[in-house]
Amino acid sequence: MKAVSTIALAVWLLMQPVSAAAAASGDRIRETVDKLLTILKDPQLKGESKKTERRQKLKEVIGERFDFPEMAKRSLGSEWRRRSPEEQKEFVRLFTELLEQAYLDKIESYNGEKVQYLKEREDKDNAEVATKIIDNKGQEFSVNYRLHNVNGDWKIYDVVIEDISLVSNYRSQFNRVLAKGSFEELLTRMKEKQFSAPAAKS
Repeated sequence: MKAVSTIALAVWLLMQPVSAAAAASGDRIRETVDKLLTILKDPQLKGESKKTERRQKLKEVIGERFDFPEMAKRSLGSEWRRRSPEEQKEFVRLFTELLEQAYLDKIESYNGEKVQYLKEREDKDNAEVATKIIDNKGQEFSVNYRLHNVNGDWKIYDVVIEDISLVSNYRSQFNRVLAKGSFEELLTRMKEKQFSAPAAKS
């Protein structure tokens, strides 16, 4: 079986209904699902000619639930504190583009994969939803969403596929570049989309 990217698996999870027992963090995911499905099913937004408009609407929904600045900060690790506000802003912009592009490339390829909600842990500031995705060939993958409370709303700051953290994976890739090159080189490679999400393989 071909490798399945973390972004693809995350998309499949978001495309599934949340169980009635889900707490507030799960409810937020459900709201996101409903919005994404509404856009994907809208006949006015179907077809290649509507791709730009459709994807812009999808990006707006994704941006409401994913905390890209926090994900970017965690992915850069200790290097974040050494960067100026301007450099941090540029890094967040490029990181957001990197993840959005990967996400949008996968979201329209959803093919009815199923998800089982296993358990949910939630406290005042953090939550984690443990799930299992089952593809059309019966292959199973564990997918956990990590969220934190941002001004009363739950935002996703990491996705863990088969015990591989999206944030940690990017941090490892970025650290390899920084160990041999400069921060400017890292930004250049991000502009060229030379980094990829981890993959779960059968």
